[in-house]
Amino acid sequence: MTAHPLDPLSADEFRAAAAILRREKGVGDGWRFASIELREPAKDVVRTWSAGDPNPREARVTCFETAANAAYKAVVSLTDDAVLEWTPVPGEQPNMTVDEWHEAHVALIAHPQVIESLAARGITDLDLVLIDTWAYGHSLIPQQFADRRVGWTDVWVRETPNGNPYAHPVNGLHHVVDLNTMELLDVEDTFSVPAPANAMGEYVPALVPGLVERTDVKKFELTQPDGVSLSVEGNELRWLDWSMRIGFNHREGLVLHRVSIDGRSVAHRMSFAEMVVPYRDPSEDHYRRTAFDIGEWGLGFMTTSLELGCDCLGEITYLDAVLHDSHGEPYTITNAICIHEEDDGVLWKHVDEHAGAEVRRSRRLVVSFHATVANYEYLVYWRFYPDGQIECEVRATGIMVTSAFEDTPPEHGTVVDDHTYAPVHQHFIVARLDMEVDTPDNTVVQSHTEVPPIGPGNPYGMALTPRKAPITTEGGFDLDWASQRGFSVTSASRRNAWGAPTSYKLVPTAAIPALAGPESPLIQRAGVVAHPVWVTPFDAEERWPSGEFCNQSSRDAGLPEWTQAGRSTEATDVVLWHVFGLHHVPRVEDWPVMPVDVVRFELKPTGFFDRNPTLSMPPSASGAPHCH
Repeated sequence: MTAHPLDPLSADEFRAAAAILRREKGVGDGWRFASIELREPAKDVVRTWSAGDPNPREARVTCFETAANAAYKAVVSLTDDAVLEWTPVPGEQPNMTVDEWHEAHVALIAHPQVIESLAARGITDLDLVLIDTWAYGHSLIPQQFADRRVGWTDVWVRETPNGNPYAHPVNGLHHVVDLNTMELLDVEDTFSVPAPANAMGEYVPALVPGLVERTDVKKFELTQPDGVSLSVEGNELRWLDWSMRIGFNHREGLVLHRVSIDGRSVAHRMSFAEMVVPYRDPSEDHYRRTAFDIGEWGLGFMTTSLELGCDCLGEITYLDAVLHDSHGEPYTITNAICIHEEDDGVLWKHVDEHAGAEVRRSRRLVVSFHATVANYEYLVYWRFYPDGQIECEVRATGIMVTSAFEDTPPEHGTVVDDHTYAPVHQHFIVARLDMEVDTPDNTVVQSHTEVPPIGPGNPYGMALTPRKAPITTEGGFDLDWASQRGFSVTSASRRNAWGAPTSYKLVPTAAIPALAGPESPLIQRAGVVAHPVWVTPFDAEERWPSGEFCNQSSRDAGLPEWTQAGRSTEATDVVLWHVFGLHHVPRVEDWPVMPVDVVRFELKPTGFFDRNPTLSMPPSASGAPHCH
C-alpha cells in the first residue's frame, strides 16, 4: 500500500480508516473524527525493513459521538480491513477541530443574543465580526457546563472587509458555546471599553494610512546553476552524508524519522510534542487564555501552504501533506514542507604564513513548515550541517492579542497603540527527541564545569575541571549557567578512536522559566514547563508531555506523572525532551504585525566523530584561487 512503513497515511488510507469504523462501530452522522494518523511500527521492525518486506499498515483514530459527548480511541488495520482496538475514554475531550471552529462562528454570529450584544456596542455589520473560539482548561469551565464539550470565545471586528480583526477587540464580551450542539450557553458581557479613536492596527499596505513602500530595496536572487546537492525519493531525503525520512501528522506537523549521518544513526524520531502559550494577565479578558496549540488544535491542522520567493528562497523542493477533516474526508495541503540548501558563511578557516589561507564555506540543509494558529504564526526550521550539527529554530510572528483600556494602562502588558495594550505571555515549545546515537542503548550524561580551589595544583586560580555523571533515573532537570551544566546523549556501547563514548550534546539557547507556582492552572495542566530538560525511557504510548487529552484537562497526565515511576534511563532506549521558547514582554515594535522573534536549540556531535568531519569539503567553486 505504501513504499515505506513510516510514510504518512495517504488520502485513500484516511478514507479506509473512516469507512472501517463506520461499518464496524457505527461511526456515522453525529460523529466527528478528531484525529486519524499512522500507527508507527515498532523500532526494530523499521530498522530491519527493506523494500519487498511485508508492510502492514495501521491507523490510530480518535473520534467522538456528539449526541452522547462520548469519545473513543481506536486502532484500525488498513491491511486487514479490521478494527483491532476500540477503547472508550470517558471524561476526556479530544482535540478541537477546524470544522468546529468555523461552525461555532457561523452559529453564534446568527444567534439573536449575540446580535443583540453586538448591537448594544454599536456593531451591526456582522460580516466584519470574527468570533474566535478557544479551548477551556477544566478548572476554569463554569461549573454548570463542566460535563459538556465547550469553548469560550473572543470577539473581534474588522474596520474594513480586509482589515485586521485583531486590531479591534470587543473587550468584556465573551460567549460560552457547546461545541457538540453549537448551542449558545452563556453571554458574558461584563464590561465595555470605548474603541480607541486613533488606534492603527493595519498591516496590509493598502490599508496603512500614508504608507509609502520603499523603492531602494534591490532584487535578491539565489541560484544553484549546477543543481542541488539533495535528493528526495518519496519521503526519503538525502543530502551530503545525511539521510532521513519526512513524516507528517495532524498533531505534530512535520516529523523527522531515522536521522543518520555517514550511515550512523543519530535519532529515531524528532518532532514538537506540545506548545503551551499562557497569557500572564489576570484580567477578565485574559485569565483563561492558555493555549495548548499542539494538544488542543494540532500544528498539522494549522499548517499553511508555502510560496516560492515569499516563504522559501532558492532552488526549492516541496512536499505536500495529506490530512483529514472531522468527517474523515482527506484534503491536501500543497507545498506544506519546504526543503532546500542555504549558504552558511565560513565553515572553517586558517591563515598560515607558509601554507597561506585555507577557507571552506558552510552550507546547510533546511527542512521547514509554517503553521498559523489564529493570530500567531510559527515558522519551524530544522537545519542540518556538514559537521554533523542539527539546529532547530522557531520564528514566531503574526499579530499579538490586544485589549483596549480607558484610563491607566494595565500593569500586565505594554501599551502599543492609542489606549491599546498587549498582555505579557509566554510560548513554551516541547521538542521530543527520540535519540539513537549510534546504537539503541543510550545514556544521557549530565556535565558541568568545576573551579578547583587555589592550591598547589591550581596556584593561579585558572584551572577548570569538566565533570560528568550519567542520569540513571528518569525525571526533569534544570540548566545552570554558572556551572555551564549540559546534557549529552551517549552510546553505551560504541567508542570513538580515543576511547570516549560517541555522543550528541543538547545546546539550549532559549530555555525560559515558568514563573508559576504549583497551584497555578499552568503547572497543574502542563507541569512539563517546570524544567527545560526531561529524560525518560522510551515507551511507544508516551508521546504527549502534557497528556493525550489536553482539551478541558484539569491535571497533567504526561511527563510529571510518567516520571514518578522512577524508571532506569541507563544504557537503554531513551527520549530527551527539551522545553524552550519565548518570554514575550511585548514591544511597541511588535505592533501591528510582529517581526520574527527567533528561538532555537542545537544538537552537536561531541566525540561522535574522530576528528573534524568536514576536511573533505571542497573549496568554493567561485572563490579566488588564493582562498583554496
